[in-house]
Amino acid sequence: MSKRPDPRNWASWRPFGLGLRKPNNYLELWKAFKAVKGNRRFAWRILNQGTCDGCALGTMGMRDWTMDEIHLCNIRLRLLPLNTMPALDHRLLADVSGLAGKKSAELRDLGRLPYPMIRRAGEPGFTRLSWEQALRVAAEGLRGARFGAYLTSRGVPNENYFAAQKAVRAMGTNNIDNAARICHSPSTVALKQTIGAAATTCSYTDWIGSDLIVFIGSNPSNNQPVAMKYLFHAKKAGTRIAMVNSYREPGMDKYWVPSNAESALFGTKITDEFFGVNVGGDIGFLNGVLKHLVENDWIDKAFVDSRTSGFESVRQALAEQSWEELEALSGSTRAEMLHLARLLGEAKSAVFVWSMGITQHAFGEDNVRSIVNLALARGFVGRDRCGLMPIRGHSGVQGGAEMGAYATGLPGGLPITPENAAKFSDMWGFEVPGSPGLTATEMIDAAHSGELDALVSSGGNFLEVLPDPAYCREALSRLGLRVHIDIVLSSQMLVPGEGDVLLLPAQTRYEMVGGVTETSTERRVIFSPEVEGPRVGEAWPEWKVFTELASLVRPDADVRYTGTPQIRDDIERAVPFYEGISALREFGDNVQYGGRHLFADGRFQTPDGLARFSAVPVPELRRPDGAFSVATRRGKQFNSMVHERLDGFNGATREAVLISPYDADRLGLPDGCPVELSNGARTFTGRILRAPLVPGNLQIHWPEGNVLLDEARRSPDAKIPDYNAVVTLRKLSP
Repeated sequence: MSKRPDPRNWASWRPFGLGLRKPNNYLELWKAFKAVKGNRRFAWRILNQGTCDGCALGTMGMRDWTMDEIHLCNIRLRLLPLNTMPALDHRLLADVSGLAGKKSAELRDLGRLPYPMIRRAGEPGFTRLSWEQALRVAAEGLRGARFGAYLTSRGVPNENYFAAQKAVRAMGTNNIDNAARICHSPSTVALKQTIGAAATTCSYTDWIGSDLIVFIGSNPSNNQPVAMKYLFHAKKAGTRIAMVNSYREPGMDKYWVPSNAESALFGTKITDEFFGVNVGGDIGFLNGVLKHLVENDWIDKAFVDSRTSGFESVRQALAEQSWEELEALSGSTRAEMLHLARLLGEAKSAVFVWSMGITQHAFGEDNVRSIVNLALARGFVGRDRCGLMPIRGHSGVQGGAEMGAYATGLPGGLPITPENAAKFSDMWGFEVPGSPGLTATEMIDAAHSGELDALVSSGGNFLEVLPDPAYCREALSRLGLRVHIDIVLSSQMLVPGEGDVLLLPAQTRYEMVGGVTETSTERRVIFSPEVEGPRVGEAWPEWKVFTELASLVRPDADVRYTGTPQIRDDIERAVPFYEGISALREFGDNVQYGGRHLFADGRFQTPDGLARFSAVPVPELRRPDGAFSVATRRGKQFNSMVHERLDGFNGATREAVLISPYDADRLGLPDGCPVELSNGARTFTGRILRAPLVPGNLQIHWPEGNVLLDEARRSPDAKIPDYNAVVTLRKLSP
């Protein structure tokens, strides 16, 4: 790879992109410096000694295992205040009426939760109590109750996930789920069915020097910013980058990497080939690409014949899908499908990367299967610079499911069956339920219908992450007990309940004695040590909260731990492919399970060792004349944590309705024009912003746009909510 400047990849000859619309990364550094006033030394130690609690790229301080350069991004900087801020004044919670209507960012800025607190039905707010009292109240409410537990993935380490799922199962239920359910659960389902492993098959280093990287429904410039530095190096090595999406994301078109002199000065052209598709049109497009590969005999026959099964059924299914229906669904053309097919056919190596633009659909599993089909057809699995990568947006999400904090999976990703449950019953000395539990969305349904008595929520905010916030609010209010474990306040904590609402203060990963681990997108289990610094009130590690609670509810079950090293020992016994985690105890210690590539030995993790092609049907998508397909997008945020009102990439405010210039012109909608989007009785009011979208499609921000989403629309297997809708658009008076 050449280190000399290459003007062919420059985004602009203007120094630092002056005058162009783009984020100011140096301003972000200054904001972060100001935000941690009073705790800057602690913040500096977190950056240098900790494993990042942002996205799942994974770090060793400010270094990583992909490139010999500084690893730092805006997301990590924006999270610093959460990890360093002082405690809130708990007296503010004595009457929460004054907090009603405050945005989540305003609630977070009040400070860290310092003490256990309780609000009983009918009371105006919370009062302080001891840990002993709080755990007793929680245990009394959970003993013999129908309850569920949910863990978010922002910064939650493997140790918390593992101890929590073990404790919940000791209390007699598999009703435990985590944030993977609403981001990559279709990837888990489809990858296990097709290749036998629910993880990326390659490493980040495989991006650099690959002939081709194809991003499908994924926007790392917003969600995994450090990945853009990997793409800078990939472009320098001659890699071509293609994007399949309904919106030509500005940050994926051109990006200024602030820590690289060449890119910081002149920017970098990222996307070489853009393929516009309808929201929900990915299967139509990808099936069309595969159809071209088949018809032009651009298949890796040796790979297909020796390492896969089911190809002939796919060939037949594709023959029955007409080009007309594939074009109508995709919103693209046969010629564009041929163009990507030719790029793949000529490439000797390629990596497929996807995210929630693929998974968060009612047919998310089939979306993923259609991507797997392309990789198998060209043999792009199990070797250098090739692979399937469901890129993760949160540092804890890969490990969450692998630790067994999943309603449909036990530790190691084993399905919940009587046989597998018996295995863990023997290992742990108490009976593990043998049938799947309630998923996150099913817990809310059960609460709404009066079939759930209690909920334990570790982080997260259902009011902001699930469709139809009003439905979620009503469900939460009907529970007899809610236990919220978190580091800061959230709006769901303030929903009055029919019974007790407990707030239990948690530690961050950097505060936990004995250190913790996370699992990155590339399957790297990374140790993050305790970082010296101030501690807040009486905050506990979440693993201790769950295990102490379980010991009260189920005294005969031995679920207590002496510390995180003992938990890692237990993980290694329960999850064989995490071998080596028990030896991680110093800064920089890590182990990448499976090595750089999964399936490098030629065998997949299926019963017969063969990867499986899938005959993917074309979904039935109906969009009445004059209606639009609308997708929810992220911008200037991490998960539902909104950091800024304005997105520096495209100038969109939180109420923006992104629309193609073609649609805006034909409807007479200038930028800033107020409009109302309607999906039945559900409405959203926003303002027009022209953007490079495929006509007939809109984008609005998540979580603000969740009011338009139908809570009943979910995928069949993974049960992920559909974060898209079909809407009508009405111009409002200024």
